[in-house]
Amino acid sequence: MNEKYELDERAQVLLRELINSYSRDAQPVGSKNLAELSGLDVSSATIRNIMAKLEDMGLVNSPHTSAGRIPTEAGYRFFIDSLLEVDNLETASQRIISDTFSADKTSSDLIHSATDILSQITHLAGIVSMTHTAPAEVRHIEFMKLSDRRVLVILVINKDDVHNKVIHVERDYSDLELQQAAQTLSRYLIGRSFESARRKLLDELSELRTDVNSILEPVLEAMEEVCSMTAHDDLLTSGETNLLQYAELSDINKLRSLFKVFNEKTDLLKLLDGCTSAEGVEIFIGSESGYSVLSDCSVVGAPYEIKGEIVGVLGVIGPTRIAYEQVIPIVDVTARLLTSALNTQK
Repeated sequence: MNEKYELDERAQVLLRELINSYSRDAQPVGSKNLAELSGLDVSSATIRNIMAKLEDMGLVNSPHTSAGRIPTEAGYRFFIDSLLEVDNLETASQRIISDTFSADKTSSDLIHSATDILSQITHLAGIVSMTHTAPAEVRHIEFMKLSDRRVLVILVINKDDVHNKVIHVERDYSDLELQQAAQTLSRYLIGRSFESARRKLLDELSELRTDVNSILEPVLEAMEEVCSMTAHDDLLTSGETNLLQYAELSDINKLRSLFKVFNEKTDLLKLLDGCTSAEGVEIFIGSESGYSVLSDCSVVGAPYEIKGEIVGVLGVIGPTRIAYEQVIPIVDVTARLLTSALNTQK
């Protein structure tokens, strides 16, 4: 139990039932309803006294418009840390998530699928960060001659990310020259981190054949652009409109600020980065996120890995009254299955 709060069994039962009721209905819960929900054999006066103590502790409060009470951030935190009983994920939901990560998808497709399935199953906003993407590794390079001194560069980065880039060159190249240029680059780049191979190649560029040099530089620039895209922090989101169904988030000014956070991404990336050191699921409730715009929201996230290295975090954003006992296992299982899918690709 959280040592900051000393709650007897009856107080724990009442707090748990209050939070469960508020999560379902978004309505303050009165003593009479709590008596029925809890099944405790105590008087309404006793329940009122217990609720008054919980309010003094800062675990619940009373909205001005109602005699009932609602949980506070501290109440939710105590509930999650000390009282929450996480549900087993339904077989049907686990099968849906598992089927999402089919073997024939690329890494990019798998990560996009994770965002979509999280929002679909939880009816919240799904988010997936790629904050620690593994260094770009070149698997294949090929040139194809086009018209008007243009060359199509075909790159395969990491396992299966195919990129095409058209570059402009100073003169016309024969197919043989393009083949030689691809072979030269391949000796330096294939199977290596692009950044380290690029430095070595630039150091030795002056020693290479002159007729190949003039194409290597624009190719390197194109490759640097492609590889840098794979290394940038990025955030995928899905189902933001699901948040419209929650009354506490429906204020137009709140929605405008919230959707701005989704669009700008930077703050959410920083927040999710805080989950990378978590063992399993991490939860930020309201102001715990450090961002005022998320004061009425909770973020539930879990890291996913490639070859033992954390490469991002996935999760959901919703109101603080989300059904944590259901959302936590969904996020946890999705992170585990995405990790498995990314590490078993051929």
